[in-house]
Amino acid sequence: MSSNQEGTAVHVHRDDLGAKIGMWLFLFTEVLLFGGMFLVYAFYRIQHADHFRVAAMELDTGIGTLNTIILLTSSLTVALAIAAIQKGNRFFSVLMINLTLIFAVMFMVNKYFEWSAKISHGIYPGSNVMLELPNGQILFFGLYYVMTGLHALHVVIGVVILGVMLIQLMKKKITQDNHVKLENAGLYWHLVDLIWIFLFPLFYLIQ
Repeated sequence: MSSNQEGTAVHVHRDDLGAKIGMWLFLFTEVLLFGGMFLVYAFYRIQHADHFRVAAMELDTGIGTLNTIILLTSSLTVALAIAAIQKGNRFFSVLMINLTLIFAVMFMVNKYFEWSAKISHGIYPGSNVMLELPNGQILFFGLYYVMTGLHALHVVIGVVILGVMLIQLMKKKITQDNHVKLENAGLYWHLVDLIWIFLFPLFYLIQ
């Protein structure tokens, strides 16, 4: 009997290790994706430094700062959720995941209003206003929409993942002894936050 229990424990441990390795490999591909975009940004910024600075003045630094605070706080709440379930405190873990989801929605709402303001002023790819801008400014806004848009997509994916984790927490499928899924979800969310920490100064603080 004890042998079977030991075998099961080893099997679960190996599954957990495989899941963690798989997540780290996935995160590595995400780092490569955004790393390539950061290199493209750096290349064009060197070529059009003045135009990039002028274009950055059109962005709302206040909203960018607020979103940075929101995402950093959401990283804290998801970390607290993981720590809570590791200690067997399901209620607090559920509470922290709910707060994380609220922060994520707040981020997306701010992003919606920010993008809407730009679009209402005709600043979006293919618009007549954009086509009249110097090439450097067109490149800046093109990169802005692509990179922040891709990041927003990752936020949405993160919301879905954390929503699933919340359901599994409430159904007691994630427990003190079986929480690797929540840890992996937390790692993904930390990556989303880390990417924004790089995007924020590149687009909002260069003016």
